[in-house]
Amino acid sequence: MSLEREKARARGTAGEWLAAALLRAKGYRILARQFRALGGELDIVALTPPWSPRTIVFVEVRARGTVEQAIESVGAEKRRRVEAASSQFCVRKPKLNGFPRRYDLVLLAPGRWPHHVIDAWRP
Repeated sequence: MSLEREKARARGTAGEWLAAALLRAKGYRILARQFRALGGELDIVALTPPWSPRTIVFVEVRARGTVEQAIESVGAEKRRRVEAASSQFCVRKPKLNGFPRRYDLVLLAPGRWPHHVIDAWRP
């Protein structure tokens, strides 16, 4: 692995750690991080807080120079891969298969607070 790729991976892991901390502070229960599936990876899988309707949440974390660039980096192909990986996650965790699913984003940009976009897209 190249040095640049290693640095990018380390930045991504740090961003996912920050996103998971934000979600925990909001009452979410983290079920998995960096879940690898055929054709994709889920950054974070969580359950909504106990005081809200129980929903399994698949969270894509994006760190870019600006929040706008982070949003733009989640195109149709990336959403499709996340959706496919979420189906594989639910197959591997049958107890969670009956929960409603939701797709969120946590967007990170230098000098900005993390931005949690709830229900960022629907399949």
